Amino acid sequence: MDLKSTQAAATTKTYDRNELDATTGNIYESISVMAKRAVQINEDIKTELFEKLEEFATPTENLEEIFENKEQIEVSKFYEKLPKPHAIAIEQWLQEKIYYRHTDADASK
Repeated sequence: MDLKSTQAAATTKTYDRNELDATTGNIYESISVMAKRAVQINEDIKTELFEKLEEFATPTENLEEIFENKEQIEVSKFYEKLPKPHAIAIEQWLQEKIYYRHTDADASK
């Protein structure tokens, strides 16, 4: 996932309800799909952050031996400034980049 090129809002934004439920016709179903996508995005971001911070970990860390690492601080600041996962999910939903289907309808066929 390319987090640098996302157009998601970094702050609170009001969305038109009719835009959100235009695809499904049901606002609750749309929110459910976006919420599941937000959880996936959050897991991806968390995994990516831990992998990058793992590079800075030292095997013999004590509370007394913690040093500030400028690169580590920059990585952390980058991830703090990212839009929240739910904002990214909403943006992807509005751009129709999220694929979803009804599994109960597929099972009955």
